Amino acid sequence: MRGAAAALADLEREIGMPGAGLDRLHLVPTPFVPEVRLHLAEDAILWWARMEAHAGRRLPPPFWASVWAGGQALARHLLDHPELVAGRRVLDLAAGSGLVAIAAALAGAEQVVANDIDPYAVAAVTVNARANDVRVTARGGDLLDSEPVGLDLVVAGDVLYSRVMAERMLPFLRRVAAGGADVLVGDPGRGHLPSDGLAVVADYPVPTTEPAVDTPLRRVQVLRPEPVLLRDHP
Repeated sequence: MRGAAAALADLEREIGMPGAGLDRLHLVPTPFVPEVRLHLAEDAILWWARMEAHAGRRLPPPFWASVWAGGQALARHLLDHPELVAGRRVLDLAAGSGLVAIAAALAGAEQVVANDIDPYAVAAVTVNARANDVRVTARGGDLLDSEPVGLDLVVAGDVLYSRVMAERMLPFLRRVAAGGADVLVGDPGRGHLPSDGLAVVADYPVPTTEPAVDTPLRRVQVLRPEPVLLRDHP
């Protein structure tokens, strides 16, 4: 809790500072989801370097300070299909900036929890939900070894970014689906999807804003676990 509180104080200080610059946070509309505004860094690497220098210690990479393609596709999908979330209990897993959680709240979810292991992401969810005038509960900690309960929908954008993460994330998502909740995953083709067990429900050309990508658009799939195939996986 002390780490999350300190991170929130840092972000609130950053947001309140006057001036502009590549290493500053700016409240801007999300390119593919302009209904949602986020506090983002024009150059997240520069922002990270300045914050580490200020803190005098290493900080986690600020993934929350950029908007990622998988999350944009999921947020767009929820806002275009509010029946998926209206009146439901939603978990945004590895929430980063909180984009998908905020979209779920705007689409009428009864309860939205945004979870991330990075205290700065938890803080970013708090300030971004405030900026969009929605209620989202920001929660830290690693949930992937837990047994999910009390959920109607779990959304996860850009979570299969490495083999190691996919090996932890997919069993959790399968347990959620096997327990009766809906699951939606936003993936921009990072190469770690399983060969079966996920059905494509939508496909979007999403503007690229994340660092170190040299194409203006990325094709992003929104996927859902197939319950029949779930039984064939350990």
